[in-house]
Amino acid sequence: MTRVLVIDDEPSILRALRINLTARNYEVSTASDGTSGLAAVSRERPDAVILDLGLPDMDGTEVIHGVRGWSTTPIIVLSVWGAEHQKVAALDAGADDYVTKPFGMDELLARLRAAVRRAAPAAPDEPVVTTPGFTVDLAAKRVVRDGADVRLTPTEWQLLEILVRNRGRLITQKQLLQDVWGPAYGSESNYLRVYVAQLRRKLEPEPSRPRYLLTEPGMGYRFQA
Repeated sequence: MTRVLVIDDEPSILRALRINLTARNYEVSTASDGTSGLAAVSRERPDAVILDLGLPDMDGTEVIHGVRGWSTTPIIVLSVWGAEHQKVAALDAGADDYVTKPFGMDELLARLRAAVRRAAPAAPDEPVVTTPGFTVDLAAKRVVRDGADVRLTPTEWQLLEILVRNRGRLITQKQLLQDVWGPAYGSESNYLRVYVAQLRRKLEPEPSRPRYLLTEPGMGYRFQA
């Protein structure tokens, strides 16, 4: 189910969008100002954001900048008729599309579907990644070692998935922290040490001498198949 976060301070619009989106099998959450909206993006990781530019506590473009600092989640902005400068500023800040108030629900839904479709990751060229020690099935979210499933926590899987999808590439500590835990955790390197150590115990033949989950001191981590 596609998760949509609506950030708007007009109760009537929040209610209308919740009803219409829910009726079309979207999972909907709402926020009535920019501060709570940014917190909800970090906490809920929606698949798309519908954002009103006229918020009570900050300009909508500030919300876009805040989201774009760490996420590529599609953002559709709602702007009042004739506010061309607002639309341009929002698009320059990183919004994906805009709809002018008053808007037709069919048009908004079409733009939402298009934004989510564009953001959908392409199927990996190699959905099953095999190493001499274990196999990672990205599509099934499954790891097998010595013929048995390896039980990973959701956080362990998310961390491993990012590294495997970028195998061979260095992923910085900050990027991993923000992708897994959110923008507020960009400097909490101890989180990474704990979870990488847990993954190594479960996957590496010699956890103290890792072969697959490699550390680049002072920079980040790399998955080597």
